[in-house]
Amino acid sequence: MNSLLAFVVVLGVLIFFHELGHFLIARAFGVGVETFSLGFGPRILGKKIGITDYRISAFPLGGFVKMVGEEPDSEIEPHEVSLSFSHKHVLKKILIVAAGPVANFLLAIVIFFGLFYIYGVMVLKPVVGNIDENGAAYDAGLKKNDQIQSINGISITSWDEMAKLIASSDGKPLDISLMRDEAVMSVQVIPALKITKNLFGEDTKRYMIGIASAGDIFFEKLNIYQAVIESSSQVYKISKLTLISLVKMIEGTISAKDNLGGPIQIAQMAGKFYKEGIANFISFIAFLSVTLAIVNFFPIPVLDGGHILFFTIELITGRPVNIKAREVAQRAGVFLLVLLMVFVFYNDIMRLLGH
Repeated sequence: MNSLLAFVVVLGVLIFFHELGHFLIARAFGVGVETFSLGFGPRILGKKIGITDYRISAFPLGGFVKMVGEEPDSEIEPHEVSLSFSHKHVLKKILIVAAGPVANFLLAIVIFFGLFYIYGVMVLKPVVGNIDENGAAYDAGLKKNDQIQSINGISITSWDEMAKLIASSDGKPLDISLMRDEAVMSVQVIPALKITKNLFGEDTKRYMIGIASAGDIFFEKLNIYQAVIESSSQVYKISKLTLISLVKMIEGTISAKDNLGGPIQIAQMAGKFYKEGIANFISFIAFLSVTLAIVNFFPIPVLDGGHILFFTIELITGRPVNIKAREVAQRAGVFLLVLLMVFVFYNDIMRLLGH
């Protein structure tokens, strides 16, 4: 599968489930749906069932669900009032709008659940790789390929468990039990406070002993309950990291130029992950699904979050936001999105040119 085809598959899955969320909740609340479209622009093919035209449109960078009476000023025939979106209670309108990004969160959870339940979770073994000759581990006599078994009597099964115990040591001596060449040994190591770079390139202080992982891994099988917890946790971690990254880009801590990509970069990454295997490709879809959900919740007019903002104001004030004010806000929202698209396309092209 080449990058373009992989891109179409990724985008198609994300858009379908997003619009399906809107569609299902709209129908559950009795709202009529006139169009369910994957893509924008001219209709390529489709089928009309009842009042709904299910279609695939020419431009795949998006999709939409068009509901009866979607716009507050739209003319509604008397027999269509019961099907009208605008005539539903404001809480129902909020739930219909929120259902799209929520569906993307649920899609990510389902994908990760399937992967964790089938393959298990990848665990990095607590096996020592490179050792810093100026570090505490070197002074204590640790060697490459030593496998850490316990720290201060606490059993260690993963590198992550070991790293957390060292980081929370406050510099106090650690009694480490390890396996070396089939022999069990014990050493005492005193962690040192070091300044390192975090994921965002910022200086951070952390207690360390000066070892790197050997890279040995194993897959730990999970039961259904564990897979549910792990998949939900994974979506939470991706959401948190995405939001922190966006805040730091706004602050200028990390470069938006280096970290924001558009359709070209997504297509390249989709092709790359597909070549690495179906599990990696599906994981990539789940990651993007979380990102899409978060972005759609931003309170920017024309995005789902913008509509939710308008309806929340209506819920508080007891009356809809002035149509003229909404139109002005939506134009501003479109302008911001166009600027963003131009920026990410520029970034993509510069990367292709090697700049």
